[in-house]
Amino acid sequence: MLESMTGAVELGLLYALMALGVYITYRILDFPDLTVDGSFATGGAVAAILITHGASPWLATLAALASGLAAGALTGLLHTKGKINGLLSGILMMIALYSINMRIMGGKPNISLLGTGTIFNPETTLLMMLIVVVVVKLLLDAFFATDLGLALRATGDNSRMIRSFGANTDTTKIIGVSLSNGLVALSGGLIAQQSGFADISMGIGMIVIGLASVIIGEAIFGGGSIFRATLAAVLGSIVYRMIYAIALRVEWLSASDLKLITALIVIVVLVLPSVRRTVGQKKAARKRVIELTAAPSQGGGR
Repeated sequence: MLESMTGAVELGLLYALMALGVYITYRILDFPDLTVDGSFATGGAVAAILITHGASPWLATLAALASGLAAGALTGLLHTKGKINGLLSGILMMIALYSINMRIMGGKPNISLLGTGTIFNPETTLLMMLIVVVVVKLLLDAFFATDLGLALRATGDNSRMIRSFGANTDTTKIIGVSLSNGLVALSGGLIAQQSGFADISMGIGMIVIGLASVIIGEAIFGGGSIFRATLAAVLGSIVYRMIYAIALRVEWLSASDLKLITALIVIVVLVLPSVRRTVGQKKAARKRVIELTAAPSQGGGR
């Protein structure tokens, strides 16, 4: 059990970068970006093909980040300059990336990294990922405190207002979506190295996993400031993987049920706050009725 929880924390940190990327589009930009499913696989494909061709694993990791930045920028351009609906822009880019990823991988559906060097050492993976995630999180916090970061946050809150101050919302959207997918692709590149292979379908469902991590983090640890919100996304990713690991230990569940487990976790996390709110409102209404019915009798007693 301890070993599976350690593995869950390790995976949670690997996927935390993806969760931070989803947080940028989902919470900050309020942009429904489905490019994530494609850019995650792009990061894995780029890292894997470069490593198998003798490139440095660190260089391959940076190339994965760059590929995600490019994919996100294209989605942003489709939306802002092409005037295509944000959701449709992400879908179109996700579809295009499937073919692009196949091209990157030389027409193969998967690439094995067994026997090649990666940035990971089995004994230090957890520590390395903890350092990487903390550094990325702090850099994001610092970025969102800059003028450009504040403009990006304001674009998501009220794009009309920020335009009235002379800010170019098209630019901030492109930067935000690009940064988001860069982190997603970086996560994909790291996952490919940690698992020992890159697969054309490895990005399927990533947007749901990212949203689950963000929502779980906010539900448990709260939001508020950028520092707290990014921390919640990271911790939410870890908690999600722990829930996942526990679910897999249930005897009547199999590996083929993983996507179902993901969907159920998201449904529960989304429904619970609404249920809690409804129960609270009913209690408050009942209390108010009791107070109103008790008031006349108290007045008559006087």
